[in-house]
Amino acid sequence: MLSVVVAPWRRSPVVVRNPDVPHDAASTMKVAVLAALHRSGIDLDAQVPVVNRFTSVTGSATYANSIAHDSDPAPWELLGATASLRWLAGRMVTHSSNLATNLCLAEVGHDAVARVWRQAGASGSTSPRGIEDYPARAAGVHNRVTAGDLVRLLESLEPEVLGQLEGNVHRVDVAAGLPPGTRMASKNGWFPGLRHCAAVVHPQDAESYAIAVCYTGPLANGHDVDDPAARLLARISARVWAGRHTLAG
Repeated sequence: MLSVVVAPWRRSPVVVRNPDVPHDAASTMKVAVLAALHRSGIDLDAQVPVVNRFTSVTGSATYANSIAHDSDPAPWELLGATASLRWLAGRMVTHSSNLATNLCLAEVGHDAVARVWRQAGASGSTSPRGIEDYPARAAGVHNRVTAGDLVRLLESLEPEVLGQLEGNVHRVDVAAGLPPGTRMASKNGWFPGLRHCAAVVHPQDAESYAIAVCYTGPLANGHDVDDPAARLLARISARVWAGRHTLAG
């Protein structure tokens, strides 16, 4: 299943393919956690314990993250110590840290994240559980996103939140289809069977635009870099870039 939505920034979409089909959210849900944290009023410079034990959203079990499944080793080096929420939030979206995500989610709460989706006008996206909350998944609780809702989510973000997404270091899919140095704010998500990316692209010679591509299928091998599905997203991104001057029309 391939879903694509492209829209001039904060305007109606001009490219639409399966926009409302739900996909497993993977790490794209971290954008909603980031927005919830920034809107919560919590002191982002507060230090929180770095632990690896979390309460399942089912309330009847605990779960932990696996370092082998995490793309960011830095928060793991602080286990047993403390880190600021600001630093953890940054690692969550720039390096896609699973451990930092669950630490931020534990502070802000699931209800605040659900409120972010509602405020964005999402119709088919929800992220009620943490990363690797397998007891919840076994109980049928899943994080879902649609390409249309990912664009709506980006459009709802405050400038400072979007600014943090510009630090994303994982640039093998949508970013790989753009000329080097192109300014963009993005968050991707991947594991075996899926590859997604939602981004705001800022060409120097054309209007900014939002793009969300969600792919679920056998091309996605789950690798950080050498992923055929990532190359598919890059080709789609390159095609949109080539037509950037006509998107507004």
